[in-house]
Amino acid sequence: MKTITAPIQNFLLAARFCGLGLLGVSPMLLASPARAQSTTPQTVRHTFVYVADKPLKSVALTGTFNGWNMGANPMKADADGLTWRLTLPLEFGLHQYKFVLDGSNWITDPKAARNETDAGGNTNSILFLAPPDYARPASPNDGQIASSALRHEMRAPYLNFDRGRLSLSLRVRPRDVQEVRLRSAGQRLPMKLVSQNELYATYRGEVEWNGRQNLSYSFELKDGNRVRDFGKKGLGSAPFQIVAKDFKPFVVPDWVERTVFYQIFPDRFENGDKTNDPKEVQAWDAKPEWFNRFGGDVAGIRQHLPYLKDLGISGVYFNPIFKSPSNHRYDATDFKQIDPEFGTNAEFAALTRDLQKAGIRTVLDFVFNHTATDFGPFADIRKKGAASRYNDWFFIKSYPVKVADPPNYVAWFNYPSMPKLNLMNPETGDYMLDLVNFWKKEVPLAGLRLDVADEVDVRFWRRLRQRTKSLDPQMWIVGERWSDASQWLQGDQWDSAMNYPFLFANVEFFAEGKTSATGFTNRLMEVYNLYPPQVSRNMLNLLSSHDRPRFLTVAKNNARLHQLAAVTQFTWVGAPSIYYGEEIGMEGGADPDNRRGMAWGKATPDNPMLRFYKRLIQIRNGSRALQSGDPAILLADDAKKTFAYSRTLGQEMAVVAINRSDAPQTVEIAMPRSQRFVDALSGKAFQVGSDAKLRVQLAPLSPAILLQNAIPGARK
Repeated sequence: MKTITAPIQNFLLAARFCGLGLLGVSPMLLASPARAQSTTPQTVRHTFVYVADKPLKSVALTGTFNGWNMGANPMKADADGLTWRLTLPLEFGLHQYKFVLDGSNWITDPKAARNETDAGGNTNSILFLAPPDYARPASPNDGQIASSALRHEMRAPYLNFDRGRLSLSLRVRPRDVQEVRLRSAGQRLPMKLVSQNELYATYRGEVEWNGRQNLSYSFELKDGNRVRDFGKKGLGSAPFQIVAKDFKPFVVPDWVERTVFYQIFPDRFENGDKTNDPKEVQAWDAKPEWFNRFGGDVAGIRQHLPYLKDLGISGVYFNPIFKSPSNHRYDATDFKQIDPEFGTNAEFAALTRDLQKAGIRTVLDFVFNHTATDFGPFADIRKKGAASRYNDWFFIKSYPVKVADPPNYVAWFNYPSMPKLNLMNPETGDYMLDLVNFWKKEVPLAGLRLDVADEVDVRFWRRLRQRTKSLDPQMWIVGERWSDASQWLQGDQWDSAMNYPFLFANVEFFAEGKTSATGFTNRLMEVYNLYPPQVSRNMLNLLSSHDRPRFLTVAKNNARLHQLAAVTQFTWVGAPSIYYGEEIGMEGGADPDNRRGMAWGKATPDNPMLRFYKRLIQIRNGSRALQSGDPAILLADDAKKTFAYSRTLGQEMAVVAINRSDAPQTVEIAMPRSQRFVDALSGKAFQVGSDAKLRVQLAPLSPAILLQNAIPGARK
């Protein structure tokens, strides 16, 4: 997300949290229908109605189904001039929405059956659309199965091959069947319920497969006295078949799950070279404003290479560094030039090579969705109008093109300074794809972070993946998506996404105390099971970002709560990402306050938060189980506010136990065998008792990270 005017900011946060679509087109509608096997249509037409108490010039409908774009779905007034209507085809499930009155007044639906407040503090109306066969109550004993819910696709995450294991998933209606079994090669294998929401439940099973022979399979569903088979075309038909020679597993870069990332907002990390400062550079400790500049640059980052190396991080994610008129640089003037106020191409290339020598990979933030208004092709359109050869590069509504509010061209969230690119124009798409080739030659580019990635046509992402992986199969592609990103993580687009659902779960449990231990652990597993295991292992797990208030501030400056969340971040599945300054206890409210200058005065050996973060990084870097192990919830006690989970890789197991309460607690964890653990934080040893229980004493607001092999440096 970019820096924008304050009135729009809150709604963008809501949009991001709720999840953006493709400018009015649901991403589900762009999926390949040949791959999706379901017995009934997945959409229904729904009419929205708003009755005004006075005449209005316009009413627009915004929601998760149109990217919260108030220009996508204008409503029409009835003859009375007060009743406004709009009918849309919508997928079954939950939709969040609002009405926009006269282009500026965003309101919830006065007649909504339900409203909800999200983790960003925004209240939205909720629409739940259930398929017709959900009209009767679900029952696992009535012999009737809701056909509309049944779905299996012959691609990830429904079909996935990881670490020599083939997993197969089937979607059903919650509480509608007694049992689901996987039938293959004469076997009937039990399937496990791995996730469930208001609309769907997902069962997953595994089968042995060497990848060399074709494999047929189907799903057996037991409901009361009836057993039904779900195969390739529906109930009671031929089975699915994997053709071995055509099967391509979803492979993600294997280095990511072993990486600890550090996110740098370039203008605010360090001003190391005064000669390239902006004309009106601010004092380093000045209050961040929408448009002020602090002068952070390449030289400043270079000065602190020893700090980054000593911290133990192994990847840097840079917010945009290309030439731009803004301090955030999400509106590029020249995608092939480093902003002169940040440095030169040669200086940045040298920095990234030195990072590489220090064992630190470089991930760059790319904006393929839009540009600045002085970007060459758009500037040409502004100058030449309809005669410009670049007219098809953007979505121009009328001429002459004027940078005004509202713009007469499609712009990111209708913001005039960011005209949206037409990536389906071949010349535009080729130009943007060639940027990957350009920067791969300039720097040791390890990954691409894709800004507002859920607003870009998926056909472009498929081309980007082909281009990127042809240059380097290990180059990482991580998209920005603030909710479920599974539509983009099926093997043909991204490798990963910024794990905002993980962030929100931590905010609500640790910082705000709104959810229970059971609710928190259920949410962790729910998010984990949204994706194939290898995708979950490379998700970018964050607690703060340039678009979110800093976690410590949300936690009301409670350092203990911040540390508990950090323990989860560094021990749960996914690659942890530290937002610069988080490790030293920096605070900051909503954007732009979360983009303060790095408080280097706090980066001292006696800073307890910094010591804690360095220890967490050391622990994670030393444990293969914490980097790559499969997760399991071992305990969740709502009364005591305690929980525990494990990460297991082969014979190596790590156990994490956390007490979020203000009182000492003892957790008792059932263990499969006698084992000895050492708390990597305290150095204390723990042994599974003769009753197969592991008992761990936890002080108030404290964690334990139990490893089978002690990592050097634990406190004694």
